[in-house]
Amino acid sequence: MPATPDRPNIVLIMTDQQRFDSIAALGHTHVDTPNLDRLAREGAALTNAYVASPSCAPSRASLFTGLYPHTSGVLRNDDRWSHSWVEDLAGAGYRCTSIGKMHTYPYEASVGFAERHVVENKDRAHPNLPFFLDQWDKALWIRGAEKPSRVTYRRREDYRERLGAFEWELPEDLHADHFVGNLAQHWLETYPDHDAPFFLQVGFPGPHPPYDPPPRHLDPYRDREMPAAHRSAEDLAAQPAPLQALRQQHLDNDHDAIVHLADPTEEQLQRQRQHYYANVSLIDEQVGGLLRALEERGVLENTVVVFTSDHGDALGDHGHSQKWTMYEPSVHVPLLIWGPGRVRPGQVLDGLTSLMDIGPTVLELAGLAPPEWMEAESLLPALRGEAWSGRAEVFSEHARDFILTDTELMTMVRDERWKLVEFSDHERGQLFDLREDPAEEHDLWSSAEHREVRDRLHESINRWRVRSAMHTATWAKDFR
Repeated sequence: MPATPDRPNIVLIMTDQQRFDSIAALGHTHVDTPNLDRLAREGAALTNAYVASPSCAPSRASLFTGLYPHTSGVLRNDDRWSHSWVEDLAGAGYRCTSIGKMHTYPYEASVGFAERHVVENKDRAHPNLPFFLDQWDKALWIRGAEKPSRVTYRRREDYRERLGAFEWELPEDLHADHFVGNLAQHWLETYPDHDAPFFLQVGFPGPHPPYDPPPRHLDPYRDREMPAAHRSAEDLAAQPAPLQALRQQHLDNDHDAIVHLADPTEEQLQRQRQHYYANVSLIDEQVGGLLRALEERGVLENTVVVFTSDHGDALGDHGHSQKWTMYEPSVHVPLLIWGPGRVRPGQVLDGLTSLMDIGPTVLELAGLAPPEWMEAESLLPALRGEAWSGRAEVFSEHARDFILTDTELMTMVRDERWKLVEFSDHERGQLFDLREDPAEEHDLWSSAEHREVRDRLHESINRWRVRSAMHTATWAKDFR
């Protein structure tokens, strides 16, 4: 059965490590994103979307199962996961294809896709990472090119000064985001099955570091002033012990070709951000290519497009690098949903949303009922323009891994105004008033005046874990 009004094609575009403040149409005019602006203008922008975990695998596993990490068992990168709601789409007759990054483990696990063309992190040059030749590795090898990574960038005399910001020097079409976008466009042009709707997941490796835009994409940013990093001596000194240890981890290791610096200059921070947002513009251009490919195939008007990211990037905010924290730049991500006749255009929805809510939304768009054990909540009523206020609270969690080493479990709850962060093995956490302090520069954890708020949110986490355990008690039986 081909795509119909009741069974549209669905394209899920996911970037890796894209901050919430990276879409011009939503007020972030330091970045050029004409194609994402179109999705926002003609579709719905959910402006308060939060990840269930601030790193790749647990966040993506949560999205593709509708479960929090403590239930799915995917608590860190390289934790094994092998099931997803894509299996339900495939069972209902959808042609399911994944191109680019999904960060399953094993890397090529089907999780319901009949076809996978896997591209993983741009920089995997670390002895602790499992060896894997992805599709991009093969393309570089066939062209006789050496893959840029911390191995090659370390040869530069200025390596320790760049904060991971480098200019792409190989042919533009070999860049990871060009490769993934062009391969997805090729698939849309050539897939042979006209008798089934499709679900296409496109996983761009960027703007994850190394921050490596080609010259053409970097040129508009070279002299553009970027928003300054939020960091102060008081902020850095007040951070709990696990975050102090995390900062030291980054100072001691060049994760993903970033030599993190304790006191970078404003010029270094500006350069890092210019390269980062130039990477976003590169991806935006590829999104435009996907929309054109859908139109040329004649299926655009019967396709729903979802755009989001698995987590954000600190870019020096609070003295941190990349993710692994519960600060806004790490856990708050863009979420756009576009679909003619299915998504009321021009909506800016400010209600709290969990990234996992994409799962039941996609299933219902496909005419399927989400499993009762899902912890995710469908966004379809909001997309149709019905009354919707969002979640009362959103939660995120991350377990100890090779980088977040000094806590067994970090947990966040955020309501309309307040954010609480707890560490399972440390008495001290963080409390922020996001209404008065949106940059999270004033930690109120030790404030006697705010003890009642702290206790209320602590109890919210306790109740959430109990409800979660009861609600999901039967989920595993569906996969036995």
